[in-house]
Amino acid sequence: MVNFLLEIFIFCYVVVLVSGFSENLETSSFNEGYSQLFGHDNLMVIQDGKSVHISLDERTGAGFVSQDLYLHGLFSASIKLPEDYTAGVVVAFYMSNGDMFEKNHDEIDFEFLGNIRAKNWRIQTNIYGNGSTNVGREERYGLWFDPTEDFHTYTILWTDSHIIFYVDNVPIREIKRTQAMSEDFPSKPMSLYGTIWDGSSWATNGGKYKVNYKYAPYVAKFSDFVLHGCGVDPIELSPKCDIVLDSASIPTRISPDQRRKMERFRNKYLQYSYCYDRTRYNVPQSECVIDPKEANRLRGFDPMTFGGVPRHQNKRHHQRQSRREDTSAK
Repeated sequence: MVNFLLEIFIFCYVVVLVSGFSENLETSSFNEGYSQLFGHDNLMVIQDGKSVHISLDERTGAGFVSQDLYLHGLFSASIKLPEDYTAGVVVAFYMSNGDMFEKNHDEIDFEFLGNIRAKNWRIQTNIYGNGSTNVGREERYGLWFDPTEDFHTYTILWTDSHIIFYVDNVPIREIKRTQAMSEDFPSKPMSLYGTIWDGSSWATNGGKYKVNYKYAPYVAKFSDFVLHGCGVDPIELSPKCDIVLDSASIPTRISPDQRRKMERFRNKYLQYSYCYDRTRYNVPQSECVIDPKEANRLRGFDPMTFGGVPRHQNKRHHQRQSRREDTSAK
């Protein structure tokens, strides 16, 4: 396996433009890059294959998968999420190899979590490497726009040293590979997926609010697909690209202007990060970069989780928050 990965590192090549990259990269039609995974007629290809609609109803959700496996690259899609009451609904755009490596799979996730009426969708990002599902690396955010009103672009940049999540070309999260992470960093070829499904057990307030199918079908719309990476043969496990990897062509850092944008986003919209969760980890994971502004904001958002406040002192805080959410749900 090590030799296989080293061979791919040598031959893979990804060209990425640092600024405005997704606007300069060629898009693929759905049929060129993807195939239906499940959902029967809950998946509809429209606009001559340029867009796809996937829906959730009482019968089933729906999903699609890339026709190729990839090792590193830039991958994006423009997505418009369902509107109105969407509690319990999960829309996902992610990379995984769980079908090939059941016990030691890798994953890089964008998950969109529905909400009760008058509450906005939230985004969750996460990564797994080598089956490290026991170490949750989740972050959740609000957005500066309503993702149900129009299409917005969500991008994953994955190299052998870092992963960056972007929303409309604004970086919202950066994960740098550390020596301590070892194989917890995604390192094996993965496919791209888009899905919609019922996550009533956990997606909205820890499962408090469920999917209500009187509002179905819930329709998520995808378009402007970018699959810009090194394809890997799924049978021979050999790379399909034949150009030597040139690290100078791949962003090795976020530009100063992009970093300022990321800091502004996180200081305003970050709602949860495992790096600050005192109830889960006494010591932050090695890849965590602790920002005092983020820490203070999250501590105010949830003192017990992010500040180590005794449970009885934080109980009144959650009761008040729960009453506000119950009122909004009616």
